[in-house]
Amino acid sequence: MKHDLEANKSNAEAFYRTAYQGDPDKAVRDYVGADYKQHNPLVADGKAGFIDYFNSMNRDYPHKDIAFVRAIAQDDLVALHTLQTWPGNEQFVTMDFFRFDDQGKIVEHWDAIQTVPEVSQNGNTMY
Repeated sequence: MKHDLEANKSNAEAFYRTAYQGDPDKAVRDYVGADYKQHNPLVADGKAGFIDYFNSMNRDYPHKDIAFVRAIAQDDLVALHTLQTWPGNEQFVTMDFFRFDDQGKIVEHWDAIQTVPEVSQNGNTMY
């Protein structure tokens, strides 16, 4: 099957934004397929694990923001490069990878996160 790369990018961003802004149940309902495999070791596998993690995060850190810097799609994968700003202006760079099924639903997730340092040894931004 040929994947709709633009739709997958849009759906990956909407999924992440919806969960991040406080409604992980809706994110899963609207954007996740029958099964959901999680590779972040801090999050339990499956839909319930994702919902529980984001509900806890939203409860403990309600004032946070996410900006999508870029989205890249290839075959059944989407990569998101984001800037997260947490309370106290703590900033993180994230790279999330989502695998989509043939119905355009997210079925697998990997990520990496890094604190944005105050000083860069090379003078370049994280983006």
